Amino acid sequence: MTINAGVITISDKGSRGEREDKSGLEIVNTLKSMDIQVSHTLIIPDEIELICQALLEYADTKQLDLILTTGGTGVSPRDVTPDATLQVIDKQVPGMAEAMRRGSALLTPHAMISRAVAGIRGRTLIINLPGSPRGVRENLAAVMPALRHAVEKIKGDESDCGSG
Repeated sequence: MTINAGVITISDKGSRGEREDKSGLEIVNTLKSMDIQVSHTLIIPDEIELICQALLEYADTKQLDLILTTGGTGVSPRDVTPDATLQVIDKQVPGMAEAMRRGSALLTPHAMISRAVAGIRGRTLIINLPGSPRGVRENLAAVMPALRHAVEKIKGDESDCGSG
């Protein structure tokens, strides 16, 4: 099954061209290595309304299977990506966010202040990732083993999940 993905970088400086989008590029390269097609990328500022709008466009209009965001997952006043994501998803997938925090916590104590969420809108899986290439690598590594299976299930695959 082909998975069509979008990557949204949430960064005030990146949206103004003051910072290179290394974390978004890291996501694109990782997804391509997993044979996941990245058809859309976007850089927007840390504004909750713009984040909601981008997530809705990618999920509802473009009907992407997977949306990965990078940036805005911490506790700074401008970190609002999880808040926007919670406004648009139909249901959470807490195990993915827990796995990302657990995996990262083995490498840095800062992982415990991540507010990243994962959830489903319609038939689209949305996952928040940190705003650094290293954070992206660490967090994606935690969810990659279940990513394809999750998308297949969200899209309606009715095959049994467990093996007998």
